[in-house]
Amino acid sequence: MKRNYKIIIPLSLILGFLTNCNIFSQRDVEKDKILIALTRDALTKAHYAPKKINDDLSQEIFTNYIDALDPTKRFFLQEDIKQFEAYKNEIDDQINTEDLSFFKLVTDRFLQRNQETKEFYASLLKKPFNFKKKESINLDYKKKAFPKNNKQRKEFWQKQLKLNTLSRLHDKLEDEKSKQKDSADYKPKSFVVLEKESREKVTESMKEYYIRMDELTDEDWFAMYMNTITATFDPHTTYFSPRIKKKFDQEMSGKLEGIGARLQKKGDYTKIVEIISGGPAWRQGELEVGDIILKVAQGNKEPLDIVGMRLDDAIEFIKGKKGTEVRLTLKKIDGSIQVISIIRDVVELEETFAKSSKVNFEGKTFGIIHLPSFYIDFSEKNFRNSATDMEKQVEELKKDGAEGLLIDLRNNGGGSLKTAIEIAGLFIDEGPIVQVKYSRSKARIDNDVNKKIQWNKPLVILVNELSASASEIFAAAMQDYNRAVILGSKQTFGKGTVQNLLPLNNYYKYSKNLGALKMTIQKFYRINGGSTQLKGVSSDIAVPDKYTYLEIGERDEEHPLEWDKIKPAKYKPLDYYTNFNQVVKNSIDRVNKNEYFKLIDKNAKWLKKNQEDKIVFLNYEMYKKDIKKHDEEAKAFKKLKDYKNDLKFKSPSYEVPLVKKDSILEKKRKVWHKNLSKDIYIEEALRVLSELKYKKNEIALKG
Repeated sequence: MKRNYKIIIPLSLILGFLTNCNIFSQRDVEKDKILIALTRDALTKAHYAPKKINDDLSQEIFTNYIDALDPTKRFFLQEDIKQFEAYKNEIDDQINTEDLSFFKLVTDRFLQRNQETKEFYASLLKKPFNFKKKESINLDYKKKAFPKNNKQRKEFWQKQLKLNTLSRLHDKLEDEKSKQKDSADYKPKSFVVLEKESREKVTESMKEYYIRMDELTDEDWFAMYMNTITATFDPHTTYFSPRIKKKFDQEMSGKLEGIGARLQKKGDYTKIVEIISGGPAWRQGELEVGDIILKVAQGNKEPLDIVGMRLDDAIEFIKGKKGTEVRLTLKKIDGSIQVISIIRDVVELEETFAKSSKVNFEGKTFGIIHLPSFYIDFSEKNFRNSATDMEKQVEELKKDGAEGLLIDLRNNGGGSLKTAIEIAGLFIDEGPIVQVKYSRSKARIDNDVNKKIQWNKPLVILVNELSASASEIFAAAMQDYNRAVILGSKQTFGKGTVQNLLPLNNYYKYSKNLGALKMTIQKFYRINGGSTQLKGVSSDIAVPDKYTYLEIGERDEEHPLEWDKIKPAKYKPLDYYTNFNQVVKNSIDRVNKNEYFKLIDKNAKWLKKNQEDKIVFLNYEMYKKDIKKHDEEAKAFKKLKDYKNDLKFKSPSYEVPLVKKDSILEKKRKVWHKNLSKDIYIEEALRVLSELKYKKNEIALKG
């Protein structure tokens, strides 16, 4: 998840583990050995949850590196794996002695096997495929065995290339049908011609793949190996090679132009894991977390297949200059294939900031604040931040007579812990907000010290599975104080860890660039003592959404840190609402009886079923029939897009003259208000807000 809050690891700790490195007295060591030693000592002495470099870790690294090189099991043979297994319990010893034997053996063998496939793939694509033959391919590669010999490997490749051809062929056949409908005089191409064209495109794609493979350097391969080591500690600890570190710095500066999405490699696929608020993909509205990018086209040009492509290379094709068009062929989370067009641009800063609206509901005025992230800029003293913006929005809604406040944190991936603490302070008088802990130290308690209460009336917070990090800290604090009703997904994302970036040349003098290590050094804990790691925040009112059953949270990552509990901070829950439990019960009853929520839950289960279905038919008629069946099933859920709550949302009074002067802002607000009027979660949250009754006690009087 996106983070802006920088926490510095104590210099004494860094110096402590560096002075113990046994490579320091050697001047002529190789760069790779220096990296192994630095990373080993950093992970075992400064990581939040250090692990012993032992046989268990060795076995994990063994599996990770082979899987990183050959996730679809198309290159290595069983005899290779058998030979590699001699090192299964030796990698830990090699790490301790900076021995690179396992890395060199496996990498060299992969390059050899890669070259072998380069020599035979073209022959498999020269002859037409038999699409009448009844056969299928299982894309669950984890359950698949490596090929026994070259003959079986060719059979694996034949099926994979047939599938690649079939997907293109189906698209071409459907395109021909469309052309026929548009023009009665159009003479469609034959199946034979289109099949040949499809094979030729797959051949071109494979040629480009091998060109990219040949361009990889020793540094690239070693970085991959390094990351199989770091990944065994937790999913957020990563080694950045010098080239990747440079890209990271550019992205953090916000100067890169593109589509505004964060991508992640999952096996052979490039997956969307975050949509950046204010970015072109966010504004376009069709790209979703969980989507897989299959192909990338520059405008009207022929799409490039990026399945199997390295993430860095895929990103190079997806990003581009402002104003240019990229067309993405997506496998949506419902299994359907969709092509979308995005005009590349920079992130619109205005859309990354908090914004508010007001609505009349059940005869009362309520305020809604959308907070896309907990933003701050430490480099500019007077730069606006999420805490000051929230304070302003709350104040303006108070002036407009709001009697309840709804804060929308859906898809908020976090950001500045400092602003999360300050925002929490707007709703209580004073007290602890979060506990932050290094591995070997007592937890630090971060408090709200401002006794001023900005908002003293009912509060509802809306979350989903993509609300993470600082969002979870804020929501957890409001829940622990009984200050707000949390409504949304069963639980939030569950990222309760803090990372710090360590440029390795800062700790070892070496003539070449060593890159950097992004390492988990701290953990967040609620004031009740429980960690937000893995479990996140459980909603008081859990409502179904399309991500309910999908693997999308921290708990679905490889090697996440465990949930645990520490001593609670000293705080006093507020006796604020007179009917909290009854309101929650009423809402749960409504949700359980609501036909739209039932359909959302049914859709979520259907999405999960599709996600687990790994069998693809290679017979064209069966392939086409399967797609038609899927499309027919999808029709049952189309009515979800037609939902309307018929509520009228308006800008707060202070923004009305701004909207009149700024046609672009006016258009943006109209789009947002239209989306709110089609949002069933907003409607239920407002109903909860309308039922909440609060006591005229101390907190109310202070506001």
